[in-house]
Amino acid sequence: MSLSNPLSPSSVIVATPHQVSSDLAGEAVILDMSSGTYYGLNAVGASIWQLIQAPKTVNHVQAALLEEYEVDVDTCEGDLLALLNDLQNKGLIEVVHG
Repeated sequence: MSLSNPLSPSSVIVATPHQVSSDLAGEAVILDMSSGTYYGLNAVGASIWQLIQAPKTVNHVQAALLEEYEVDVDTCEGDLLALLNDLQNKGLIEVVHG
């Protein structure tokens, strides 16, 4: 799947409905029901995954991470956008409007 809609800090994102996820000792395991592929997220990724079960802006997710973890703003934004773009490319999240 190719990146059709690049993400920005103001993008509103949400996990797609065609996946199942589970907490596994503070990390997340995601099964993409359409492809049968499993994905794993570390503790930070699992926090992000929990946040985007309902539509959130990238800025909202970043603010939550900055409160929870000791990380500088630029690193947080770069790493967050990289992860979200990867999840979008895999079809696990989508950009929503309205």
